[in-house]
Amino acid sequence: MPKRTKPYLLHASIHPDFNPNCDEYPFCIPAVREIRKIEFHPNVTFFVGENGSGKSTVLEAIALALGFGPEGGTRNVQFRTVESVSPLHGALRIARGALKPLDGYFLRAESFFNVASYMDQVGYTAGYGGPLHSKSHGESFMAVLLNKLKGNGIYLFDEPEAALSPSRQLSALSAIHALVETRSQFVIATHSPILMSYPHARIIQFDRSGVHDVAYEETEHYALTRDFLNNYPRRLTQLLSNDEEA
Repeated sequence: MPKRTKPYLLHASIHPDFNPNCDEYPFCIPAVREIRKIEFHPNVTFFVGENGSGKSTVLEAIALALGFGPEGGTRNVQFRTVESVSPLHGALRIARGALKPLDGYFLRAESFFNVASYMDQVGYTAGYGGPLHSKSHGESFMAVLLNKLKGNGIYLFDEPEAALSPSRQLSALSAIHALVETRSQFVIATHSPILMSYPHARIIQFDRSGVHDVAYEETEHYALTRDFLNNYPRRLTQLLSNDEEA
């Protein structure tokens, strides 16, 4: 694995003078409310947790604090189709390393269609290998990884597996590694046990107790997937049967 002692992002924390209203979003989310400091791995950091745990909200806040638009893309893509951005980015303090990234991208699964439409509309698609809407959803995601990202960059991905088949997730792992080898740093919110298997990554769990590091094989994603694949006939019977003793 590549070694880099000077990452672009060191850590993120809530400003000590900030007093959140714990009854309002996003500070009503336990993990967000309990954030003290999130330290980033120099290569890959994963945010994991249940739906609604706050991982995507925190990733969005980091992206906005770094100058990316709320819907994703490069820092030059600054538009929004809905007013749904949380105020969390205004409360964050981002500690950066001495090196400045030469590239950057915020890939957000839920709004990537809007970014693709914008890119096609303005005709700025050469960097993606051609018009994005001429590709499938998964192909356009891979076009970002394989064509748009040039390395020496900071890359923020929010649930990239949403459009990727298992085999494409394996391809994405390979592409991520190639970019890490070119001095890139990733922060990825994901539910995919395939993606989060990346060696030596930091995996940060978001739950009701706050945020904390967790080992890959201790994640619920790994444990549930392994259990289901190893015992799927019995698990299907339990899930689909009306018999309480099944």
